[in-house]
Amino acid sequence: MKKTMKDQILESFKRHLTCSLCKRPEKAVDLDRYHALALAIRDLMMQRWIATKDEYEEKHPRTVSYISLEFLMGRTLGNAMINLGVYDAAAEAMAELGFDADVLRDEEVDAGLGNGGLGRLAACFLDSMATLELPSYGYGIRYDYGIFKQIIQNGYQLEEPDNWLSRGNPWEIRRPELSRVIHFGGKVEHHPDDSNPYRRKWVGTQDVLAMPYDTPIPGYKNNTVNTLRLWSAESLYGFNLVKFNQGDYISANLESAMSQNITRVLYPNDNNYEGKELRLKQQFFLVSATLQDIIGRMKYYDEDLRNFDRECVIQLNDTHPALAIPELMRLLIDEENFTWDEAWDIVRKTFNYTNHTLMSEALEKWPVALMEKLLPRHLEIIYEINFRFLRNVATRYIGDTDRLTRMSLIQEGNEKMVRMAYMCVVASGHVNGVAALHTELLQNGLFKDFADFYPGKFVNVTNGITPRRWLCKANPGLSKLISSKIGDDWVRNLDDLEKMLPFASDKKVLKKLAEIKRENKLKLAEYIWEHNGVKVNPDSIFDVQVKRLHEYKRQLLNILHAIALYLEIKDNPDADFVPRTIIFGAKSAPGYYMAKLIIKLINAVADVINEDPAIGDKLKVVFLANYRVSLAEKIIPAADVSEQISLAGTEASGTSNMKFALNGALTIGTMDGANIEIHDAVGKDNIFIFGMDVNEVTALRNRGYNPGEFIAANPLLQRALELIRNNFFSPGEFDVFRPILDSFNYDNYMVAADFASYAETQKKIAELYRDPIRWQEKCLCNIAKMGMFSSDRSIRDYAEKIWNIQPVHVDLSASHGFAQSAGELEDGVK
Repeated sequence: MKKTMKDQILESFKRHLTCSLCKRPEKAVDLDRYHALALAIRDLMMQRWIATKDEYEEKHPRTVSYISLEFLMGRTLGNAMINLGVYDAAAEAMAELGFDADVLRDEEVDAGLGNGGLGRLAACFLDSMATLELPSYGYGIRYDYGIFKQIIQNGYQLEEPDNWLSRGNPWEIRRPELSRVIHFGGKVEHHPDDSNPYRRKWVGTQDVLAMPYDTPIPGYKNNTVNTLRLWSAESLYGFNLVKFNQGDYISANLESAMSQNITRVLYPNDNNYEGKELRLKQQFFLVSATLQDIIGRMKYYDEDLRNFDRECVIQLNDTHPALAIPELMRLLIDEENFTWDEAWDIVRKTFNYTNHTLMSEALEKWPVALMEKLLPRHLEIIYEINFRFLRNVATRYIGDTDRLTRMSLIQEGNEKMVRMAYMCVVASGHVNGVAALHTELLQNGLFKDFADFYPGKFVNVTNGITPRRWLCKANPGLSKLISSKIGDDWVRNLDDLEKMLPFASDKKVLKKLAEIKRENKLKLAEYIWEHNGVKVNPDSIFDVQVKRLHEYKRQLLNILHAIALYLEIKDNPDADFVPRTIIFGAKSAPGYYMAKLIIKLINAVADVINEDPAIGDKLKVVFLANYRVSLAEKIIPAADVSEQISLAGTEASGTSNMKFALNGALTIGTMDGANIEIHDAVGKDNIFIFGMDVNEVTALRNRGYNPGEFIAANPLLQRALELIRNNFFSPGEFDVFRPILDSFNYDNYMVAADFASYAETQKKIAELYRDPIRWQEKCLCNIAKMGMFSSDRSIRDYAEKIWNIQPVHVDLSASHGFAQSAGELEDGVK
């Protein structure tokens, strides 16, 4: 008799608890049970994982290697259970033993190997590549400490190490047989082989070992399990035993510690020289290990490296992996004896580059002196790339020296800098923006010279999110409602959500939608009470802005509006005010002074408003500390309003806007990034747009923006700023917010200019909230129109427009000697 999936999980769980963890069931704690369940679920992936690798080895498909310095994976257990189709079976198995699977899932620590949207996008893309059965690998860094743990003390952000590995990681497999040696420093010598004039020897280097750790990435209800390979830095030689025996314990461990520092933390603070050097080492460490790995795999498959670009395509997620370009040139020329032209032809056909910013100051540049010290051979290669490129530019634009200066990969000045983004554009087959407006602005602004020089190189691929995590996992109540009405094909094909549109006139469905939202709000309200000690009204508008703290995202605009609402209530305490709970979640970069001061302001305002008895539950302001993926999964399903309020022309795309809308929140936003495409999808009546568009922003800047004029014209904004100036929110810290007030002398992100429109639009939101039926109609319309914002659609666009790769179906029943295919598992993957 064939075992049910529940029975298989039960048996595997018990075996791992005793055999893998060495625990008697009655002595185990929840952390042990989580590990046993995780290992049981991992077992279900192993056959598929091996079979996927075998399929790639047998068929030699063109594969994509997605290199990213960030992968904000969050927790793995719940997502794996959903993709394997065993979520219910696992929950039943644990219930039979008297355990709650959700409680066990909470034992897992977020893999916080990313800072924000860029890292979360990379994680969504891995999920979609596996779901679409695309042959692919993810490559990143296994940081010992992820993005820091944020604590709030006296309103200020403090950073503590995020020791995410301290409780063990049951998902990873260490691969010492695939470790690679990474070189730094040294000097460059002519190669004794004089037949290749560009070949060099890189000698006298300091070497570090790159140790790979593999994590399985399962597709949704198929047999594909792709690999995320994360590199960890180790010493080649361990510690110095001679010095240790001499009692010099510090020196004995110094070389090992210096090596391990490379992958110690995500984004070391680069406000000093040592931090810059460590960041550059980190970036090169990742790309060198990855390229050696790709070449090693090709040699293992006995493939001709001259077919490199036919076998492999590499996507650079932002400029952090840009050093892969000169490193592949070095490996092909110096190690494999390719000519310059042969190597460059492969590079141009292999690499593609995703840009994530519109701000020139955010484009990475590295000092030439630093690169000469750490990577002397790569600097030579970059100079040669630049020389040849500028010769081509000079030939086309004869006499245009200004253009040569603008387009050079080397920025001249007091300190020469290498422009990494320019190198990516020159060396890549395609460059893509991540939203329609973003791509248009890249071509007409930031990279205009390059777009003119390389017609057809720039393409758009609008970002997307995986519905498996951001709806199935985060919002099971809403997922079940949708599936009960239109079936569950929407999980694979999000366009099917449009079938929900006819239910916008079904009051029973709208009532159920409202009940699900309120249940999610009650859960979040409980979390807020437990962690912030603030009781919030679940029937108030949950007005949410959760994202990285940066001035261009304009959390300052939001908190100033909160002060304005506070003043309105104080002025008219008996007015019929629609209750509102304003929820923030954000981490600031440790060295970003102004962003950290805005966090302090948010918390200071929250303290005053929340403790004012005259306000009651009409208005609350909450800052949820340590925003992360698992917390986002609690917040987003509970949100009524999604704040997407960046200054037009500053946000490349955004993906939180998509997550909120998919979960039935209404967007208040500017015509910026993917907000524009959401506006076009849901219609102007189902989104709240305010403020200037990008053309109006440009026009205002050109004629001379004077923030004082806008402040003078808005008495409520004036009063809000006066309260801050008069230390109303900081009675014990005189003038602590002076830098924020001073910033309104120039107001780079035009908070004052957009304030009146923002406040007026918020009134429209409050008025609509009074009509629950109309509100839910608009929420349902947003959910139904989110099909194009699936990361599956994004990845299809990459595969067709850029990568030119095809799906590879993994059939367990056909080969590999495995007893079960995914389709044969009862209650499992179908």
